[in-house]
Amino acid sequence: MKTALITGITGQDGSYLAELLLEKGYAVIGIKRRTSLISTDRIDHLFHNKKFKLYYGSMHDSGWMYEILKKYKPDEIYNLAAQSHVRVSFDCPTETTDIVAMGALRLLEAARLLTPDVKFYQASSSEMYGDNPEYPQTELTKLQPASPYACAKVFAHNLMRNYREGYGMFCCSGILFNHESPRRGETFVTRKITMAAARIKMGLQEKLYLGNLDAKRDWGHAADYVKAMWLMLQQDEPDDYVIATGKTHSVKDFLELTFKLADLDVERYVEISERFFRPHEVPLLLGDPSKAKEKLGWAPKMDLKDLVRDMYLSDFHHQEKIAKSLGVNISPSAYSQLAEI
Repeated sequence: MKTALITGITGQDGSYLAELLLEKGYAVIGIKRRTSLISTDRIDHLFHNKKFKLYYGSMHDSGWMYEILKKYKPDEIYNLAAQSHVRVSFDCPTETTDIVAMGALRLLEAARLLTPDVKFYQASSSEMYGDNPEYPQTELTKLQPASPYACAKVFAHNLMRNYREGYGMFCCSGILFNHESPRRGETFVTRKITMAAARIKMGLQEKLYLGNLDAKRDWGHAADYVKAMWLMLQQDEPDDYVIATGKTHSVKDFLELTFKLADLDVERYVEISERFFRPHEVPLLLGDPSKAKEKLGWAPKMDLKDLVRDMYLSDFHHQEKIAKSLGVNISPSAYSQLAEI
């Protein structure tokens, strides 16, 4: 039985990856940072599984890394921990950089000293391409990071190549383009949109405030993308891969598709606010997943419509429960579109 260590286990990707690995018979060791709130809702359903264990650990501190690696000697490490909100990274650049860049270095160095044969996956990001006008972006496209978060990801990304070539370690970086799901954090624009649409339908919210609607992203479903992470570590040789759909859509496209599903008028409910604009905007991200398709046999199963439908329906039913618990009189029109979705 293989053992996998996942940092950032309580996040969107961590929860989907843990489910996948447990289904494949792995023992999974999850690491979450200590917070005053429990915040394990994405993985609460896994606690009954005897092959799943959860530990506290901070990417600022390497002590737990040596202890856990020495105790469990994992076959695979998936480093998903991060302060991953790009806009917030401008407000907290030091915190973001220490978690994303130095945290990856601490874990990689601990692995080199204690488990040098481990297969190591690093969560790289399409944000590393920044404002490079060349597209579609491939594994060879020049990195031009446009945020503290992206700069830190570039550092960690280059570490993987350095340890792979310098020490012969099995290190892979997955350059994942935007991937969403019903488990996406509520501060991210996609989830903000689907949740607002559901809340408006329930009479719980009047307006949705957004920033730049013209930014274009290559959006996929997180459940598809974690399969690519696992496939990378099953190869004979380590390498880096772009994971994307190969199609790009604007924030406005995502918004309009969501509000169409919800039968809502964008002009009536949405307003633009300058406070949601980034200091340095990334205008377009579009990935070329050809290498992943050829070498990993990977391709996304869900398109943008599937993604939006999944996210909106999940938020609709969640907000419905909230509205009922508050005694809100839900209009029958809130359910008018559900049969067609």
